[in-house]
Amino acid sequence: MTPEDRLEVRAAVRQAVSVSIATGLYGVSFGALAVVAGLNLAQTMVLSLLLFSGGSQFALIGVVASGGTSAAAITTAGLLGLRNTLYGAQLSPLLALHGWRRVLAAHLTIDESTAVATAQKSRAALRAGFWWTGIGIFVVWNLLTLIGALAGDAMGDPKAWGLDAAAGAAFLALLWPRLASRVMQLTAALAVVVAVALLPFVPPGIPVLAAGAVAIVIGQVARQPRQPVTVKEYVPDGAANAPLDGVGEATPGSSDPGDPDEPGGPGDLPAATDRPEEP
Repeated sequence: MTPEDRLEVRAAVRQAVSVSIATGLYGVSFGALAVVAGLNLAQTMVLSLLLFSGGSQFALIGVVASGGTSAAAITTAGLLGLRNTLYGAQLSPLLALHGWRRVLAAHLTIDESTAVATAQKSRAALRAGFWWTGIGIFVVWNLLTLIGALAGDAMGDPKAWGLDAAAGAAFLALLWPRLASRVMQLTAALAVVVAVALLPFVPPGIPVLAAGAVAIVIGQVARQPRQPVTVKEYVPDGAANAPLDGVGEATPGSSDPGDPDEPGGPGDLPAATDRPEEP
């Protein structure tokens, strides 16, 4: 590993740690809300450990708290979880994992781990960013979920603590530098418009999937290779066969010595076999 690669890996690790702390703190909210919604401590922890997808977890708890059926809760959480499939398709060729590491990486493929990984320049930094972010959030999130579940109603409204803004701010900090190009700005704007427009009319999870579809379509269109534009330069008659001097430029006044029709060329000289015999 080169010194430059080491610097990139260290930067990726620092970024992963900061994102892990900011996002993991939001687990307190989930733990408290899950208990308030009617789940016990064991159910809350099993859900957090096995599902481990913040948006899907909160969607499931929201449906349960509002009196929805188990089918509606599972469907809503599943729709939101489908976005991780898109992340997996993007990360799989980059991580190139096999066996149990592939299974573990699939469980840790979430918004933040994908964002940190794909923001890196080298493969070593990409892998470091992915693993440190995924494992870091998994540990901090579930630890804080346990604390929130134990606290339960004693915490009051978890949103009053401002923790709901921490994860969003961390993710926005990762997203903002990637909006430098016009294509990325247009993609983000159209995705937001589509998601907001669908929000009042479709079940939870559909706006997220629709916004993701918009981003995929624009990304594929933007990657289409453009046809090369060929420009034919005007070449005067006879210039194409003009001899070149020592620096590669045509010598003024020179002509092709091999052209018998040009004045002064070999065509004007009698060939050796055409000379008359001497008496």
